[in-house]
Order: sequence, then C-alpha cells, then structure tokens
Amino acid sequence: MRRRTNVISSREMRTLEANAEYYGVSLLQLMENAGREVASEIASRFKPDSTVAIFCGLGGNGGDGFVAARHLSALGFKVTVVLAGRSRDISHNAALENWNALQPLKNIIIYEVTDSSLIPDVKADIVVDALLGTGTRGKLKPPIINFVKKINSLEAFKIAVDIPTGIDADTGEVLGEAVKANLTVTFHKSKKGLEKALEYVGELVVKSIGLPEELEHYAGPGDVQLVVKPRLPESHKGDFGRLLVIGGSETFTGAPALVALAALRTGVDLAYVAAPDKTARAISAMSPDLITIKLEGEHLNPANVPLLKSYVEKVDAVVMGPGLGLHRDTAEAVKSLIDVVEASGKALLLDADGLKAFAAFKRMLRVPLVLTPHAGEYAILTGRKLPDGLMEKVDEVKSTAAELGAILLLKGAVDIISDGERYKLNFTGNPGMTVGGTGDVLSGVVGAFLAQHSDPFEAAVAGAFINGAAGDFVFEERGYHMVASDLLEWIPRVLDNPMNHARVRRKSAKTG
Repeated sequence: MRRRTNVISSREMRTLEANAEYYGVSLLQLMENAGREVASEIASRFKPDSTVAIFCGLGGNGGDGFVAARHLSALGFKVTVVLAGRSRDISHNAALENWNALQPLKNIIIYEVTDSSLIPDVKADIVVDALLGTGTRGKLKPPIINFVKKINSLEAFKIAVDIPTGIDADTGEVLGEAVKANLTVTFHKSKKGLEKALEYVGELVVKSIGLPEELEHYAGPGDVQLVVKPRLPESHKGDFGRLLVIGGSETFTGAPALVALAALRTGVDLAYVAAPDKTARAISAMSPDLITIKLEGEHLNPANVPLLKSYVEKVDAVVMGPGLGLHRDTAEAVKSLIDVVEASGKALLLDADGLKAFAAFKRMLRVPLVLTPHAGEYAILTGRKLPDGLMEKVDEVKSTAAELGAILLLKGAVDIISDGERYKLNFTGNPGMTVGGTGDVLSGVVGAFLAQHSDPFEAAVAGAFINGAAGDFVFEERGYHMVASDLLEWIPRVLDNPMNHARVRRKSAKTG
C-alpha cells in the first residue's frame, strides 16, 4: 500500500517546489497558478466591483499576492497593493517578475511602505494577507508585525495566502502576533500547523497549483538542499562529522578508500579507514587525506573489536562492509561490531559484504540503519527475488524496510529509497556506473550525511541523487569510459549547485 497524506510540512513543500523546478515546473508557473487560484476564490465569493487591498511581502508569498492583484484587476475588482518594504529589495526572482508586471497597470494602486509608520489607511471590502509564507520562523518583528496589526484592525473580509502571517506552518504556534483570517487559501496540501491554529485560519480551502502528487516521490535538488549544512565562519573541526569506515581485505583495497574519499568530498571533517594491516598500508599510500587504523590479521576478526570500539565511540557514524570479504571470522566480527555501534548510539550504514554478513542474523537496531543493496544483495538479505515492475519493487522495498526498521536504498537503473512508510525514486545515474566502486562512492556520500546527523532517509535520498548526478557529469565528459574515482571531483560541484544537473537530464532525455 502506498501511503497518501493530505498534509505536508514546510520542509517537504520547499523540497517539492525545488524538485518540481528541476523536473520542468518553474517557480514562476507555480506562483502564477497560486495567485490565480486566490483571485478565483475571491471572484467566486464577491462581486467584481468590490475593493481589494493586498498586503505583500518581499518573498514568494508576496509574489502570489502580485499575481492575484493582476488577475483581480482583469476581472474588474478595484485593487490596491501595499508592499511591505522597498521593491528594490525583492530578491525572489519569480516575485520580482510579477512585481514588474504590475507597474504598467494604471488601475492598480501601489504603495511601497518603507517605514511602518507610513502604512496607508486603506478602505476595502476584502483584505488579502500575502506577507509571509510557510518558511516563517521566530517572533515577528517590525515592520511585519505592524502590518499584521494593521490588517487585523481593518473592517473587511480577511484572506490569508497559504498561511496566516505569524503562524508557524508546522506547529501552529503564534509567533507573537498573527493575522486573524476569515479564509485561508493554501496550496497543494494543507500545512501541518493549520489544523492547530483554526482561530487564525478561518475557513480552509486547499487549491491545486499544478504539482502532481507523484513528484513528491522523485528525488531532486531539493533533497540535497535539505541535508547540506551551512559552513559558518566560526565553524570548528568536528562540526561536520567524523566517519569510521570498516572494510577492505587483501583482495579489495580500493573499496574502503573510495568510501572515505567520497565522504571527505561530501564534507566530513575526518574519515578513518579501519582495515587489515597490509590493506591499511596500501590505503595510506593512496591518499594523505585518509587516517588509517591498522588491524591485526589478514582479515577483520573478533580480536579487532576492542580497538574498533574505541574508534566507534569517537566518531558520529560508521560505514561497514566494502571490500571486507566473507571469511567466517569476519562475519562474526561484523555481528559483534553491530552490537558495539548500537550500544554507542551511532548511525550505521551496511553495504556489500557487511550487508551479506548481516543477512544471516538480521534484526531491528535501536540506531539509524541504512542498507544499500543492489538486486543480488537484496535477494541475499531477504531470500526473495525482486519483482519486475517498478511500483511492485517499491512495495517490496517498503515492506522490507518496515520489517527491519531500516532505511533501504535499493541500487538500480532507478534507485528506490524507503523507510517503510515514505519512499522516493532517484533517476540520476547511467549505465557507465556499473563499473566497480560507484556503490562505494555512494556509501561514502550517505555516510557523510549520517555523520552530520541528517535524517537517515533524507541522507539516503540525497546521496543517491548526488552519486548518480556525479556519474552523469562524468559521462558527459568521458562517455561510458569512467572509473569510480572519476566521480569524486564532481561531488562538491553537485553539492554546490544540484540544479545544474537539470541541463544534463534534459540533454539525456533528448538523446536517449
């Protein structure tokens, strides 16, 4: 069963809007649809010769108000727009375009209020609150709080756009003071906080703005923006996480190194690689950026657990499995180390041989757990072959994620990520990424976000998008003749501007 919900959080809505733009539905289109729906709702309730005063902020909510003003004027309403600030400070591109579209219209009266003491005494039958949207946090400050007081003082029918200004969209908390609306016109879905602030919301109407619900299940740049931490000038070493990678064997030296290097490119401050002595020495020679922990023995074994326990306690997250091998002692050590990680309260990602070892004793953990199998590893993990259809695979992955209490990232032509309730599909990546090691890069990216304490589902979704996008940029440069390490230099570029991948996506759609 695929869960359908009629409410959405402010974070989810911002992510959806960013992803919609990536998939071709621009913010300008969404703003046009939103403003038109507000105007349509007003026109269905009032006669065209009614007077409307629209109080607009400098962001996207104000942009919705600008669009509504234009449509209402076209329908014969007498419209006044009151801008809370200077028009030169409108930084939202779509809002600025719609502000500029109002300037030639002589039938719309416009005030730019640069001082809250200069808010005009407008007389109107209808007052529209388009000051602040769902991103509002913290107590309202001047001049916005002065506009809220002004709106509340007016004898008019009051309509809030998306959410009454001064209401927290997620909690319903009143942020000092809020607009008391008779009607709230919200978009796409109701916001979580609205049902807790009915005294301010009034009648609630939900309007479609052209966002198909299936877009909520597509990974995109918005998911990357959710997990990227801002780097403030006062940041210190360790603020962006420490990751421990446990992997490698005599045969596989590159896998854990790729995990750690990808994590560093994603932004962790420190990446430790724990591997058998000879393997660790080979990894040290690969890069001076890696801190290696040399384990006694030719493969991971139970005798290594006490030393590794001390490092687990130092780090923020652990990736275990790449290149480990499947020696019986190694499987026993994996089981013991999972207990250690769980006891320490650290997030864990299992991939490759670590995931195969886990399959023998799989259970729910009390810490965030991310599993990243491909189809073959999924069959080992569950004892079941995946179905052929995409949505049938989704249901299968959701079921397994729920059963294990884990985040499951099923790697494939379309990646499927689920926590048992939510799911997302990732479409980045290309056939060149069948080369060995790209899955290790993915583990490093996701592991980095886990080390930065991101929500594990969000970490997995963002990691899948970033990894695939990096591979697509490599393909654009080199075709299918890529190696996994080629992806590393592209990770920071995708992080800096994930929307750039839209160009590659459109190009592949044309040629592919």
